[in-house]
Amino acid sequence: MYVIVEINGQQFKAEEGKKLFVHHIQNAENGATVEFEKVLLVDNNGTVTVGAPTVEGAKVVCEVASSLVKGDKVLVFHKKRRKGYRKLNGHRQQFTELTIKQVIA
Repeated sequence: MYVIVEINGQQFKAEEGKKLFVHHIQNAENGATVEFEKVLLVDNNGTVTVGAPTVEGAKVVCEVASSLVKGDKVLVFHKKRRKGYRKLNGHRQQFTELTIKQVIA
């Protein structure tokens, strides 16, 4: 059984016991329980329920494994040829690691 859930404007496939890396959740602490109720689709062993826009009564219960995880570094390089203009900028996105404890459908 899996569900498609919307977390911070992004859609994720959620199954019990799996880990998710979502965009940083501000007030999340390690070990805290977080519930998400924007479930868009439920697949229960081949029986698919699609919400309009969400499935009623369905939710995902997660535990915060790590409140702040930094992603890989992304380098952004700008250059204009023959002008001597070069600019290098680096960025590391902040994520929250969630462990899915329960899927209620």
